[in-house]
Amino acid sequence: MTDRELEQKLAGAIGRAVPDDLDAILSRCGEQNGSVMELKPKKNMKRWLAAACAAVALLGAGGGGLVYQQSHAVASVVSLDVNPSIELKVNRYEKVISCTALNEEAAAVLFTMNGGADLKGTKLDVAVNAIVGALVQAGYLDSISSAILISVEDKDQDRAARLQAELVASVDGVLQTQAPNTSVLSQVLTLDAGTSTVYGSGISMGKSALVQKVLELNGAGDEAFDQLAALSVEELNDLLKTGETRIPIGKPAAALAVDEYAGVQALSSPVIDVDPELDEVPPHYEVELKTAWGKFDYIVDAFTGEILSGPKDVLNYSPGGSEQTAPAAPDPAPQTPVTTPQTPVTTPQTPVTTPQTPAPQNQDVGQEAAKQAALNHAGLSASDVTSWKVERDWENGRLEYEIEFWRGTSEYDYTIDGHSCSILKHEVDHHTSGGHHSDSHYSGTTATTTDIGQEAAKQAALNHAGVAESQTSKLKVKQDWDDGRLEYEVEFKAGGMEYDYTVDGATGAILEYESEWDD
Repeated sequence: MTDRELEQKLAGAIGRAVPDDLDAILSRCGEQNGSVMELKPKKNMKRWLAAACAAVALLGAGGGGLVYQQSHAVASVVSLDVNPSIELKVNRYEKVISCTALNEEAAAVLFTMNGGADLKGTKLDVAVNAIVGALVQAGYLDSISSAILISVEDKDQDRAARLQAELVASVDGVLQTQAPNTSVLSQVLTLDAGTSTVYGSGISMGKSALVQKVLELNGAGDEAFDQLAALSVEELNDLLKTGETRIPIGKPAAALAVDEYAGVQALSSPVIDVDPELDEVPPHYEVELKTAWGKFDYIVDAFTGEILSGPKDVLNYSPGGSEQTAPAAPDPAPQTPVTTPQTPVTTPQTPVTTPQTPAPQNQDVGQEAAKQAALNHAGLSASDVTSWKVERDWENGRLEYEIEFWRGTSEYDYTIDGHSCSILKHEVDHHTSGGHHSDSHYSGTTATTTDIGQEAAKQAALNHAGVAESQTSKLKVKQDWDDGRLEYEVEFKAGGMEYDYTVDGATGAILEYESEWDD
């Protein structure tokens, strides 16, 4: 082999083994106490340089190369899962080697961080806190029951447990100020970091382990893995808490069900927020639809996709609370009051014995008309009542008037539709005064000594509602005294409805009750 061939082989070997970093090498070697050492070429200098470089390469592999390998070797893998799944590979010094978005949602979260590249080289806790802040900003942790899963993969159990504890404490500190309702879940996977294989795509090994736990719970086969993997950590956690074996439809399907039911598919940018409530009875999704017409709330069955509450077809929505369909040939003649029940559908909801002609749709009937509608419904005149209180408000895109007034010792509360004068809600509370009660159905004394107890009061309310206790959620019973009378306030939710009862503490009589859609 000639000298030239030897030089070429050595140069090729060095090129493959050592990175091209001449400028960096010169910058480290050139200055010595303010002077520059100049190397003058001599005879056979090329062969000398090649040999020297080969020696440097060997030294690098044994010394500095070891440091390089350690700083680039994966010691732990930390994954953060909400619905976005983000994976961080970390070296033994707890510095980020890489940050990877595992699905489209994660890619959007990391967009402002150059796809995660900006986190390379940062300390692990700094990177995790930055990602959590981005998740909050993107709206993934702003519901009343969000959850984030932190998973640590490491064959070193002690190091994994320490990282888990440190990261949970750090993330919890961030969320206390930015998203206090978020649950922080964590787990340790005793694996050789970075060598595990994720079942399915778009999720981390940590979320994959959580899905496997749900699969073991409901006994479903591997074919259900992808369905469960598409759910958020919050949904999966709720399934584990409740022991539910059915698979919910998921947040996107709930949003689509509302989109179709509300008839907003043609709109370019309706905003839909979905909050899963799989641990309530019945399990459901709370969906908020925001449009140019206002905000509308829906309850969607978590397993069937049935709309349990919320207005249908909001583009033709009747503010009176009923559905409205535009007639084929509108009648141009002005509509008459309630005395013409055969009036076409252009009269969305007839006021209750209100003498005024209903205002056109979306026109405010005004405070006086709303007060008169309440009086007509109560069978009273303005001279009969005292202590008026009227508030104008918007609810689910509908103008409403909240009206309160008194007649003697009876308190009347009404919610009146601000466009049609229809009665949306009403209640009457009869108070005692001077030992006398204005309700003829009530008999007793002002200082009741008999107490039926919380259980009997609760059962009286449930019986009146026709609901079994096992069908309820958020059941509350509170004892109270009102004008010398012992009462029980009973609240609960069932079948998408919210119930409020006032039960006489001595007789079990229902003194007051109210039920409405839980929106």
